[in-house]
Amino acid sequence: MVSLSLKELIDERELSHNDDPEERFISSDVSWENYEALLIKLIDNSHYRVTYLDGVLEILSPSIRHERVKTNLGTLLERFFYKKRISYVPMGSTTFKNKAKKAGAEPDECYCIGEQKAVPDLAIEIVLTSGNSSKLEIYRRLGVGEVWFWERNHLKLYKLRDKDNSNLEQAAVYPDTYGYELLTRSELLPQLDIFLLEQCLSISDSILAIDEFEKGLII
Repeated sequence: MVSLSLKELIDERELSHNDDPEERFISSDVSWENYEALLIKLIDNSHYRVTYLDGVLEILSPSIRHERVKTNLGTLLERFFYKKRISYVPMGSTTFKNKAKKAGAEPDECYCIGEQKAVPDLAIEIVLTSGNSSKLEIYRRLGVGEVWFWERNHLKLYKLRDKDNSNLEQAAVYPDTYGYELLTRSELLPQLDIFLLEQCLSISDSILAIDEFEKGLII
């Protein structure tokens, strides 16, 4: 783990990038006050994703590929919502945090299904490089019901089963996923064909990807 001072964390020279890298900056023993100070520092720069858990702070500087995948995934999902007449509220990369639980995150994309809520029903993370393996713990503490990870051209879907980590039986069943169960199909969006979504996300031409996705929705 790389330990950086707050000054280094908010120094834009430390956050510069060349070509198209996926850069991460991680620091431990960061106070909640310093975490919030960093969020204020970056309030006009939506490029970075900041997560916080028990004093460990991580900043991700996404690559162009990262942003392309997250935008294409959001586009296809929103076409699905439209075609299936599912009411939704897009919340993008909004910062969600809970001081009492020492957790904060900025998903790549997130949605409320139906009406807007304080916490999204679905959070999506694009994973191109290794990062904070305990991100599911952050989302558990925030109370996010379903979390998707796009990794190695596949989606991993997780459903929260133990929100307060008090169910010892469930904790024993899902010890490595912080009370989340790995799914093969979304419980939040049961009509969604995950394999079709994965296939269309692998199509480089965005228009063709949307066309193929919508054809699949009709079948």
